[in-house]
Amino acid sequence: MTGQMLSNFLTEGDKVEIQPLEQKIKGEKSKYYISSLQEILSNDTVEILMPMEQNKPVLLSLGAKYELVFYNKTGLYQCVAKVIDRYRDNKLVLIRLEFETNLRKYQRREYYRYSCAFEMQVRNLDEEEEKSVTNNQRPEFKEDLLTIPAVIVDISGGGLRFMSSETFAVGSLIYCTFRLKISERIKELEVVGEILSSGRLDNRPELCEHRVQFRNIEARAREDIIKFIFEEERKSRKID
Repeated sequence: MTGQMLSNFLTEGDKVEIQPLEQKIKGEKSKYYISSLQEILSNDTVEILMPMEQNKPVLLSLGAKYELVFYNKTGLYQCVAKVIDRYRDNKLVLIRLEFETNLRKYQRREYYRYSCAFEMQVRNLDEEEEKSVTNNQRPEFKEDLLTIPAVIVDISGGGLRFMSSETFAVGSLIYCTFRLKISERIKELEVVGEILSSGRLDNRPELCEHRVQFRNIEARAREDIIKFIFEEERKSRKID
């Protein structure tokens, strides 16, 4: 995206994930810090809010380089940036970063997971639906098959985690339907997921926890989920 204006791709208020570049290069596991874009200062300089962890500021080191991933309603964008200043503006603690690489569209297998608690309906796919998914086709979901209630406890563009009273076999394909409020409108989504893990909770054995990876999800449905997360994160920042 050389020569392109940052404002063509980023918007003030966009969520930003921050990871120390040194740890990423070494392949070390490190926590992603979450912040938001405060202001675009130039075509290679931005200002973000100081990330917080357990209500304490995370002091990004001056001169240190970080990988940034911006969540915009049009997609994910990545770059490497260096911290060039830290300062306070009224009650805000801000960090100024200078881009070391060009901003680029970012595709990755892992997505930021948003903690939540809302209802969904779930069931196993029947044989015909499974065959469609195996052939990389979207199945015609059958409305007359029995579903059970469940609660989604986190969701991302790549999958979700939910609780229910029943277990599902690891590797099985399931039908999930749930509603999201996006741009003040309610959207009902129907997705297929593969069970990655399933087990009863030690402290609440009447409940099962399941991790799910989406299979053959339509691009529009994934975009709706990411947009929902983006909007909810922005709302929570305003409340804070």
